[in-house]
Amino acid sequence: MLRFCSLYSGSSGNSLFVQTQNTKILIDAGESAKKIVNALASINVDAKDINAILVTHEHKDHIKGLGTLSQKYNIPVYANAETWDAMPDQSIKITNENKNKFIINEDFAINDLIISSFKIPHDAANPCGYNITYKDNKISIATDLGHINEEIFHKLEKSSFVLLEANYEPEMLDVSPYPYLLKQRIKGPNGHLSNKTAGKTISNLIHSGLKNVMLGHLSKENNFPELAYKTVVEELIENKFDENAIKLGVASRTNPSPIIEIAN
Repeated sequence: MLRFCSLYSGSSGNSLFVQTQNTKILIDAGESAKKIVNALASINVDAKDINAILVTHEHKDHIKGLGTLSQKYNIPVYANAETWDAMPDQSIKITNENKNKFIINEDFAINDLIISSFKIPHDAANPCGYNITYKDNKISIATDLGHINEEIFHKLEKSSFVLLEANYEPEMLDVSPYPYLLKQRIKGPNGHLSNKTAGKTISNLIHSGLKNVMLGHLSKENNFPELAYKTVVEELIENKFDENAIKLGVASRTNPSPIIEIAN
């Protein structure tokens, strides 16, 4: 089996869960350790059974509970060298034995999962997305990216499931109370992905066999789930795809998603 659950996903905190018969991992720990432990318990998972935490980048909404979780439950943490250097307040809580460094684009294994990281365009030290492969099935995690380039698209191709960022609606961002420079950062090439760009990307990925998508990392101030969903569906229809040909969900900011069965 291969299962996925979004525990939390949004600009206020992110943590994702992936499971097989033999392995349980988290991608990011951007809420408090207590909230993540409780979210896991709500899907009948004990935090002490987590085999590893993968880190995408050092922004607080991705690492808030990282050090405490690793320290309390003796969980190995995987991040690239630049990300380790950029999160000293979390790193100091983690034992040397639980600190694992990887090089982006070099695969490594955690039990029966093959982990492949890839670069993403975001304003962090060395941010990455992940492909997580179990047997012939691949899950892709791609959030906090300012644009989709050819390399990223290639990494997402032939995935059974993708969690893809749909962070903001441009019209909402333009009239939000955010300062001008923050708006420019969000819309910039190293910022975040808009609903429409997410829709275009999904439409193109359908050609490679994508059947299941969850939209994630929605902005609290500049988006809402119904709008993200509607925009992506409209993009699918515009590109002559039947909206029912793909399972489309939206990750909640505050609650675990339904558990998605990727493979038996």
